[in-house]
Amino acid sequence: MSILLKGGIVVSAHGRRQVDVRIDGEKIVEVSTNLKAEDSTIEDVSGCFLLPGFIDAHTHLELNNGKGSMSTADNFYTGSKAAVAKGTTAVIDMATPSKGSSLKDCLATWNQLASGNSSCDYTYHMSIIEWNPSIKKEIKEMIEDGITSFKMYMAYDNLRTTDAEIFEAMREIRKYQGMLGIHCENGDLVNEMIAKFVAEGKLSPHYHPLTRPDSVEAEAVERYLMIAKLADLPVNIVHLSTKRALEAVKRARSRKQKVYVETCPQYLVLDDHLYDGPDFEGAKYVCSPPLRSINDQHALWDGIMDGQVNTISTDHCSFNFEGQKTTGKDDFSKIPNGMPGVETRPELIYTYGVTTGKISLERMVALLSEDIAKQFSLYPQKGIIQAGSDADIVIWDPKKTGVISAATQLQNVDYTPYDGMQTRGQAKSVYLRGQKVAESGRVILEKQGKFVFRNITPIDE
Repeated sequence: MSILLKGGIVVSAHGRRQVDVRIDGEKIVEVSTNLKAEDSTIEDVSGCFLLPGFIDAHTHLELNNGKGSMSTADNFYTGSKAAVAKGTTAVIDMATPSKGSSLKDCLATWNQLASGNSSCDYTYHMSIIEWNPSIKKEIKEMIEDGITSFKMYMAYDNLRTTDAEIFEAMREIRKYQGMLGIHCENGDLVNEMIAKFVAEGKLSPHYHPLTRPDSVEAEAVERYLMIAKLADLPVNIVHLSTKRALEAVKRARSRKQKVYVETCPQYLVLDDHLYDGPDFEGAKYVCSPPLRSINDQHALWDGIMDGQVNTISTDHCSFNFEGQKTTGKDDFSKIPNGMPGVETRPELIYTYGVTTGKISLERMVALLSEDIAKQFSLYPQKGIIQAGSDADIVIWDPKKTGVISAATQLQNVDYTPYDGMQTRGQAKSVYLRGQKVAESGRVILEKQGKFVFRNITPIDE
């Protein structure tokens, strides 16, 4: 039996309309005014917004950081439940192979981790952590398998490749119109500064951001964009965090270069004073890039408002404070990098963006759903409420208030960096491909997620 959502306001990146929405099976079949009930089950959604299911294009739901075999606190089961409970109906996870293994083997491993466990739909960015003839051959094979985007690193010794290898990978990805995203930090400089502070006995979390100043990110962004210009490849910058890096993007765009920019909630609502918290509390905020200054925070919001920043994802990478973060109690360089966030992103952006007047609800839809879907070949299957699209719908109650708390979160981690923050607006219910899977922050139907095969699609200018 079909479902008819009546009385709500459908929001896209370009406007809002008070219309009814009919769902049949996994798809939206009608969007119009005054739809007749026919044989549909009616759900009254008066007073609510109907938003396309949110997409988080940057998660690490299954990650081993290579330091003492430390794995994330979340996995696909726990992380996807936390995501879908608050309205995120699809994630693009970072699939990361082991050194010496193939991309094909990595894809098989990630499919095994996610299949039958995920409560939201999923696909992957395939990480390239080394470059050789066999990996080069697999670029085409990955795209044929529905993986159209890739990830590389300019930092972390166990993950990064050389500039020459990045250039070669870009040229191969360009042949098939794929998308490349890169973690932009100058790894050599980070290593030198870590070694300097450790040698001087400066070992508290206070020194973590000092090893990764804004210049380290900005230089890497500038270099990445110069390489991309030579390769003639449109590229993505993940988790951009500073004013200086955004200025480098603006310069590239002035050269007519196609660049996509992602930032994350932590860089919009938190700042670097948190590294000086008592009782090693600063370790909770150790991530890379690190939290930045208030000045950087303001610059990122300006970039969001004027369209310089294209998307907001989370870089969700959860490690417990006790037993994982605390392994670096005597040396900040041993603190595993990463923070949880897949559960809290929608409420944070609505509270700190929409209700403050920084952005419209339409802009939030673009940042968290529609423009992500377009960039990563998910649109119009995902990212919009229209006939023929997947029935991924968030019934958003703008009046609902709450408080973020580690005690009540679904993320399988012993803290949240946003603990105690008051929120306004919440997902009243969440539909995933036509099934109601969550109500009032509770998952009522789990493990319904499916792999989303992506075909290369042109991006609207």
